[in-house]
Amino acid sequence: MKVILRWLATALAVGVALWLIPGIEIMSGLEDWVAIALFALILSLINMSVKPILQTLSLPISILTLGIFYLVVNTFMLYLASWVADGIFHVGFIIDDFESAFFASIVISIVAGIVNAITGANKDKD
Repeated sequence: MKVILRWLATALAVGVALWLIPGIEIMSGLEDWVAIALFALILSLINMSVKPILQTLSLPISILTLGIFYLVVNTFMLYLASWVADGIFHVGFIIDDFESAFFASIVISIVAGIVNAITGANKDKD
C-alpha cells in the first residue's frame, strides 16, 4: 500500500513541477495524466533502485558540500527517468536545460515529501 501511496505522491509532484517549472513538458500521444503517471512510476522505480547506489558513491562529495550535492543526484535521477521514459516507453518528458531539471527535482522532492508525510507513506510499521 505504501508503494502505491508513494507513487501517487510522485505523480502529483511531477504534475506540480510540470505546472510550475518552465522548460519541462510532456510530449507524447498519451493523455497528460497517463504520461505523468507512467513517468512517475519510472522515476519511483529508478529512485528505489539506482539512487541508493549513487548516494553511496557520492557520499564523500556530499559530505564536503554539506549535502548540496544530493540535489545534483536528484537532478541526475530526473534526467535518467526522462531518458528511460522517452527511449523505452515513448513518453516524451522533455527537459530543456540543467536549470529546469534542477528546480524540477527540488519541487518534486518537496511536494512528494509533503504528500508522503500527510498520507503516512513515510512512517514505519509500529
